[in-house]
Amino acid sequence: MNALVLLFGAAGAYGTALMFGTLGEILTEKSGNMNLGVEGIMYMGGIFGLIAPNLYEQAVGEGNANPFVAILLAIVAAFVVGALAGALFSFITVTLRANQNVTGLAMATFGTGVAKFAGELRRLQIGGYVTLSNDLKFAFDNKFMPDFLKNIPIVGRIIFNQSEFFYMGIILAIAMHLFLTKTKTGLYLRAVGESPVTADAAGINITKYKYIATMVGGGISALGGMVYTMTTAGCVWIEASLSGTGWLAVALVIFCTWRPLNAIWSSILFGALMIMYLRIIVPFFPTELYKILPYVVTIIVLVITSMRNIKDKQPPASLGVNYFREER
Repeated sequence: MNALVLLFGAAGAYGTALMFGTLGEILTEKSGNMNLGVEGIMYMGGIFGLIAPNLYEQAVGEGNANPFVAILLAIVAAFVVGALAGALFSFITVTLRANQNVTGLAMATFGTGVAKFAGELRRLQIGGYVTLSNDLKFAFDNKFMPDFLKNIPIVGRIIFNQSEFFYMGIILAIAMHLFLTKTKTGLYLRAVGESPVTADAAGINITKYKYIATMVGGGISALGGMVYTMTTAGCVWIEASLSGTGWLAVALVIFCTWRPLNAIWSSILFGALMIMYLRIIVPFFPTELYKILPYVVTIIVLVITSMRNIKDKQPPASLGVNYFREER
């Protein structure tokens, strides 16, 4: 039991990045856009979310940086670069009507390349690793909950021993759920994803909703890359550290059945599956098999939901299909 508690406690840190990546893609896909470029977007969020506070600390001097300002700069930088990537994806697929799958794959490659180039350029500029001082590292991974909560059996280790970003992710998931289910704008967005023809006939601006949802979704996904770099990677830019995280986020969208609230617990579960090979050693069980467990679980869920044909657990009806108004 103790091994499982330790596993899921550590999984919270890994899962937080996945939570943001998944929530961003859920919002994007609710509009009918399927952006497979989450991997590249998270990569860009990771490096630019690190470069912004790194430049700030360099400007004011080590030891003089305000932790709140550093965190705010990281969040803004990551969100902006993710939103710009979402705008580019929207321009290519909504305005130019290019294939969404091909564009998403190109975005994944493009974003990864941009992130690696920016990281290497910054490394050459400073002549060493792109990182932050120990004070700022602590601020980004500050487990601020009081000890009496952390010491609660089982729950304390898993829920109350996490960074501030974990709780921000939970708040975001709840807010997104309420937005999609309780607001008129959220209803319009879901209508665009389900049937753009009907939504257009009702006077809803399809292009506007697709652009905004994809840009905001891209920004949220980029925050996942920033969170991973600042917490799991210890505020140090390591090119290979984010590899595969964006693809896991895309898989997690399917596992969550496109529901934001499901992203909370499922991200912790996937985080546990990601690091299980480090915590639970089974003799003669290859490490590579551990690493494919999240994808195996996703495939099983996809098969089950498809066979049962549960309507509210299916993707938006027009997901991945470009809308041509002339075809109405």
